[in-house]
Amino acid sequence: RRLPTWGPLHPSVGHLLALLVLLGGSARAARGHERGQGPPQPFELLSNRAVEASSAGDFEAAVRYLEQALSSRRRLRCRLECGARAPLGTARGGGGPAWELRFLRALLERARCAHRCEREDEGSRPVERHATAAARVLSRSAEDVRLAFQKRMPYSYLQQAYSQTNQMEKAAEAAYTFLMANPEHMAVPSHDENTETVTGAKLVDREAQLHLEHYRDAVEHYEADDFQLAIESFEQALKEYFVADRECRLLCEWSQSYGDHDKLAKTDGFYEVIAGLYSQRLICEHDCVRELATWPGQLSPIENFLPLHYDYLQFSYYQVGNYVKALECARAYLLFHPDDEDVQDNVKYYESALEESVDPQTIKPREDATIFMKRHKLESELIMSAVVNLGIPYTEQPHTDSDCASRALALCSGLAQQLSVPAGGPLLYSHVKFVYNSKQLNGTQRMLLDDVLSEEECRELRSMTSRIMLAGSGYQGEVSPLTPNEKFEGATILRALKFGYEGRVPLKSARLFYDVSEKARKIVQSYFMLNSTLYFSFTHLVCRTPLSGEPQNRDDLSHPIHADNCFLDSDTNECWKEFPLAARDYSAILYMNEDFEGGEFIFTGMDSQTVTASIKPKCGRMVSFSSGRENPHGVKAVTKGQRCAVALWFTLDPLYRELVRSPCDASQWSAAGLTCSPQAHLIESLNWENS
Repeated sequence: RRLPTWGPLHPSVGHLLALLVLLGGSARAARGHERGQGPPQPFELLSNRAVEASSAGDFEAAVRYLEQALSSRRRLRCRLECGARAPLGTARGGGGPAWELRFLRALLERARCAHRCEREDEGSRPVERHATAAARVLSRSAEDVRLAFQKRMPYSYLQQAYSQTNQMEKAAEAAYTFLMANPEHMAVPSHDENTETVTGAKLVDREAQLHLEHYRDAVEHYEADDFQLAIESFEQALKEYFVADRECRLLCEWSQSYGDHDKLAKTDGFYEVIAGLYSQRLICEHDCVRELATWPGQLSPIENFLPLHYDYLQFSYYQVGNYVKALECARAYLLFHPDDEDVQDNVKYYESALEESVDPQTIKPREDATIFMKRHKLESELIMSAVVNLGIPYTEQPHTDSDCASRALALCSGLAQQLSVPAGGPLLYSHVKFVYNSKQLNGTQRMLLDDVLSEEECRELRSMTSRIMLAGSGYQGEVSPLTPNEKFEGATILRALKFGYEGRVPLKSARLFYDVSEKARKIVQSYFMLNSTLYFSFTHLVCRTPLSGEPQNRDDLSHPIHADNCFLDSDTNECWKEFPLAARDYSAILYMNEDFEGGEFIFTGMDSQTVTASIKPKCGRMVSFSSGRENPHGVKAVTKGQRCAVALWFTLDPLYRELVRSPCDASQWSAAGLTCSPQAHLIESLNWENS
């Protein structure tokens, strides 16, 4: 059976190695999973306090708050005990008209217990506030903080704070933990295979996830045919998985910002409000299955992660001669994949091997898998009801059953397919394939699509580019306006129309350039569910080619990190707007080829260093996003070949629309040629554009 791809990336960390040299070759080994060490704290509040303290220069307080926040997010015993003391599921026992009151009593008891956890925790440590304007500006929402924790951003701040307080050993540990989840961080030098150990001391990832660690060990034992050790490691991985699942779900009730009254309709009554809040929590919990299957620093989860545990186990138990356990695990796997013919055959084999000693029908699927699947299916039904009947937005992916096994965890219930909305509005074209939404790209107002262009359309556009492009087009004639190591060439929609009108390129190629850009505009407007018309701001066909003699291990950027509608200042976390760029509202890049090396499109944080998502271009792929400071992005160095794409910027303000498109509406094209504008108008417009 095919084995999954697994294992974390190991970055090389220049400044981290320097820190370790200062330590004299010693690195503190401490695992971050500290369960059962006291009540948790609200980590969003502690994280905000840490940022405030750091901005005020109080690095000792910053260290204290950051460590408390990190520990608080992991140590959840108090609230886990609240769930055990006040289970909501038993409230209806006995039935009768008073069952709602019993449910309310259980709910109040759960709330009282949770409230006590926070009060005890708040009272156990001194409160320090830095009432400065900078501190107030840097205070962030719970959602922002939660995303920062997923990217391990607190460890970046922690490394700086420890360095400022001369705690270099702890600073090195924090830096390594951060970079394990951010292997493409812009400050990381080229790959070095010796990053896990320095002068004989092993570095420790403080946020290593136990269920993933055990899973990795188990697969190694399995591949080495050491099936007994594989069984032990897979069983431990499952045990840790369900512990992590409970903790992940607990964070949904603890950290989710449910008090946004602006999102509540004024006509909502008691039951609508309660149902809406509970549905939001349920959606958060439902997504834990994806989060727990994703290695730090990766966008996609391990394919078919949880079911694979049972698949590996059924074969491992078979290898050691334990057919009862093998049958249990095989039937557990079939709960996830009831149509898997290979495992169905295995079940028949185990049944035949056992029928003389035990009744095979008495051997049921494993209880942990049975409970999990019953809950998952019920959650899907409830979320579906909430979305349809209450209008609650939902963005579960993948969005088709056929994508299920290949893209995520093979736990699809058909819910997302029934909703038909991957993360926003419809994609309008049946052949366009959804890939990632904003959450999966670790940001906001982002999406990635495939098959917007066909292979034939890509070839036709590529054949036209060499005949219409100008070196440094759009950048005052500079051949290498963005990096001295590459040639930049571009062509506007106006130039393509002019060449098509004059017969210098096939008219259908010029029209294709026009049509695909309009297609992209319609998709962007629909997907992001814009209530007003989206206009073109600028349309640009661009190609990037490395200059001859340039090394292939370049670490510069083909296009430096920037935002599309403002000038990004990473030092101050500001983005200064100036018109006409400030009128841009949405951006899209439609790729035409993949036969080159390098050239990945990257999103970063506001620091212009932390890569939050990396996208490899290919024919027909399109990435789109809002144009503001929330989406800093750039292009990695193109080291071989030529990278070509259609760059599109859009505006909601008709005052700043791309004027050349106005007289050339697609409805005015004819099969015989351009009828939308006379040649004189095209030349006049070209002169205006160049000026």
